[in-house]
Amino acid sequence: MATTPFDVIVCGSLHLDIMVHAPHLPRIDETAVGTAWETVCGGKGGNQAVMAARMGARTAMIGRTGSDDFGRQLRANLEANGVDGSEVRVAHGAGSGMSVAVLKPDGDYGAVIVSGANLSLEAANCSDGLAHLGPAKMLVLQNEIPASANAGIAARAAAAGMHVILNAAPARPLDPALYDNVGTLVVNRVEAAMVSGLPVSDQSSALAALSALGGGRRNVVLTLGGDGLVMQPYNGEATVLAAHPVVPVSTHGAGDCFIGALASRLAKGDRLEHAAAFANLAAARYVALPGAQRQSFGLDTMKPASL
Repeated sequence: MATTPFDVIVCGSLHLDIMVHAPHLPRIDETAVGTAWETVCGGKGGNQAVMAARMGARTAMIGRTGSDDFGRQLRANLEANGVDGSEVRVAHGAGSGMSVAVLKPDGDYGAVIVSGANLSLEAANCSDGLAHLGPAKMLVLQNEIPASANAGIAARAAAAGMHVILNAAPARPLDPALYDNVGTLVVNRVEAAMVSGLPVSDQSSALAALSALGGGRRNVVLTLGGDGLVMQPYNGEATVLAAHPVVPVSTHGAGDCFIGALASRLAKGDRLEHAAAFANLAAARYVALPGAQRQSFGLDTMKPASL
């Protein structure tokens, strides 16, 4: 157990992302010609853990990689960014998770993920990892590991008095055993529509969906990209937050930047409104940066806007 409690523990996925720059996404039977490619350490879990650490939170990660070179890169990246990776174990016989993302010149992208070793993460593994790391202020989860693993660790974390943040991405039906232990739910339009059963396209429909997402009973943040976000704190009123006007270089990773920044501020005791405003600014600044500058983006580069 850590001698100093962690602010944030992230349990989730680790992928090595292969980023391909191309003029457009390939159509069926088309071989599109790209202009450049690069590899980036990612996975929603890994991205969110790294960003929480860069935003000043003492952060640890629970996850799985393969014994391959991808896995070695992923574990080294966590260490380089100050994330405790002692509970990122090697799943022998499984390849590391990976993805291929095609980035368009306007910043939009399409991606395919192969989960690999992430799917070997079981509820018992997660609970053991949480026990070894010790209780933290925040537990952050996503939907890129098995649902049973999320439900198991959320129940254990909630019983220990931890605040559970669920980024319900990618979209999938939520197990009530997980949902009942979520203190803060963060979703985008697609995820909100699946969870609530209501169409979500703009601010008006997003506000209408908040109650079905648990707004007023748990913190709910519904992000709308360039249309800003709507949110409703536990036992509070719904509010709208406008997006910051930026010219995006790439929207890839924007949601993970938002989650990591949000978790770091909630761990410091910020109210949801203040934490979401900080995360909203962080994500806006992040998408406006070229790839090389993203590798050093953090709290220092947020100043003097840091709260």
